[in-house]
Amino acid sequence: MKSIAALQNLVTPLPVDLEPTDAELDAIEWELPLILAEVDLLDAQITVLDRAPSELDERRIRRARRKVLAARRALINRAIAAHLPGGAA
Repeated sequence: MKSIAALQNLVTPLPVDLEPTDAELDAIEWELPLILAEVDLLDAQITVLDRAPSELDERRIRRARRKVLAARRALINRAIAAHLPGGAA
């Protein structure tokens, strides 16, 4: 049997340091409230995958969706405020 292997060099070599840059860490920190809200929504949706959602489950999903929307709105407002001259919205 013939083994299959790449005959060419990698297009982009792997960086020596695989740690995230300061800019990437700042971006993650900036978006963290939205990320956490989306995790809560996903958790609520996963809970009801194998069964019919109860009234409590439906409320939990609606609350998680509202939390995601609020986090998105806050993130957008912060981004707009950060780019306006003088920081005023």
